[in-house]
Amino acid sequence: MNHPRRKINVLAAILLSLVAGTSLAQYDGLSAEDKGLAIAREADRRDLGWGDSSATMNMVLRNRQGDESVREMRNKALEVADDGDKSLIIFDEPRDVRGTALLTFSHRVGDDDQWLYLPALKRVKRIASSNKSGPFMGSEFAYEDISSQEVEKYTYRYLRDETLNGQDCFVIERDPVDEDSGYSRQIVWMDKAEYRVQKVEYYDRKDSHLKTLTFHDYQQYLNKHWRAQRLEMVNHQTMKSTTLTFADYTFANGFDDREFNQSGLARMR
Repeated sequence: MNHPRRKINVLAAILLSLVAGTSLAQYDGLSAEDKGLAIAREADRRDLGWGDSSATMNMVLRNRQGDESVREMRNKALEVADDGDKSLIIFDEPRDVRGTALLTFSHRVGDDDQWLYLPALKRVKRIASSNKSGPFMGSEFAYEDISSQEVEKYTYRYLRDETLNGQDCFVIERDPVDEDSGYSRQIVWMDKAEYRVQKVEYYDRKDSHLKTLTFHDYQQYLNKHWRAQRLEMVNHQTMKSTTLTFADYTFANGFDDREFNQSGLARMR
C-alpha cells in the first residue's frame, strides 16, 4: 500500500537537508575569523524585520546561600534601521524599585547610550561607558548585557562544531571591541538549525571564566523570530545567579521614537 503523505514528508526532509547543506557550504574555505564573522552575520540577518515588541519580565536574584528576591518588570523594544535597537525596561515590583526605568540606545559603532531613572532620587542618571560592566540593579547581568548584541561590537573566530543538549552547534569566540567592556572574550554556542544562541561563557579582563548564560524554551513569533522565554545567568566567582523569564510577547505595537525618550523617563508607568 502506498503512503503518499509519507512520500511527501520524506521528500520535504531531503529538500531541507539539501538547503541546510548548501547553507553550511558557504563557510567552506573561510579562515576561522571570517567564518566566525559570517556565522554572526547570518544570525543577525535571520532576525531582521521584527519591528517592535513588548513583554513582561520576571527577575529572580539568588545569593550564594540560595536566598531569593523577585522583581517584576516590563520591556519595550524598537528595531532601528542601520543602527542598534532601542529598549526600555520599567520596574513594577517590589515597591522599593517601582518606577525605576532603564533606557538603552544600542549602536553598531561607538558607545551605547544608557539612562537610568531612580524614583527615590527623582533624577535620570546617565550610565557612563566606564560603568557598563557593573551589575544591573543588583543582578548578575551587566549593563552591557542589556544592550542589543550588534555584530559590529565584536571581532570573531570560529572554534569548532559541538553538540549541546542534543543540538548541533557552531562554537565561536567573540571579543568585545569596546575597551571599557568587562569581558576579554565570550564563547558562544549557536545552533546550526536556526542560528539561535544557546549558551554564552563570559571571561573577565583577567581571562578567568566569570559567568555563563544559558537560553531556554525558545518560541517562534511571526513565523520567523525566535525568543527564549527563560535566561539563566550564573556567576562562577560569586556563586550568585539571576533568572530572567519572559512572557506575554507582542509584536507590531506601533511603537516609535516617542516611546523611547530619556526626558520622559520620570513619567513612565
